Amino acid sequence: MAFNDCFSLKYPGNPQPGDLIEVFRPGYQHWALYLGDGYVINIAPLEDDIPASFTSAKSIFSRKALVRMQLLKDVAGNDRYRINNKYDETYPPLPMEEVMHRSEFVIGQEVEYDILVNNCEHFVTLLRYGEGVSEQANRAISTIGFVTAVAGVFSFLGLFPKRQRAKYY
Repeated sequence: MAFNDCFSLKYPGNPQPGDLIEVFRPGYQHWALYLGDGYVINIAPLEDDIPASFTSAKSIFSRKALVRMQLLKDVAGNDRYRINNKYDETYPPLPMEEVMHRSEFVIGQEVEYDILVNNCEHFVTLLRYGEGVSEQANRAISTIGFVTAVAGVFSFLGLFPKRQRAKYY
C-alpha cells in the first residue's frame, strides 16, 4: 500500500463525479450527486444543525430547501448508501462538464421543494440527466391515488359506518 493511500478517503462503490448517491433513511431514500473528493451536492431544509438522518424527514414539511455541497460522510451519517445511476438507460447522462457546471451554479441557492414533484431525487436527476424524475415520488402518488380510490369505493358501497348523530330536543 502506498503511503498516500493512508490519508485518502475510501467510499463504498468508489463513486465517480456525477454519480447519483442513494442514502437509505428509515422509510425513504435521500438522494445526492457525487462531485468528487468526498463531496456531494444535495438539497436540505433551510434550518441548520439538524442531524443527517433527520434532514430529509424534516424536508417533508418544508416548502423551501437550500442547495448544499457537503461531505458524503456527513450527508449519509450512519445510514447505508450506494451508487445508483438507475435512470441511465432511460435518460442518457449529460456530459460531465455540464453536470459539474450546473452543480456549481446552484450551490448555496434556495429552491422550491415539494415532496411529490420537486424533491431531492428530482433535483439530482435534473443535474445528471436534464430531466427531474423520482420513482419514489411516483410510487407515493400512485399509493395516494389507490387509497383515495378504495376509500371512494367503500364510501359508495356504504361500508364506512355512518356517524351517530346526537339528538338534541
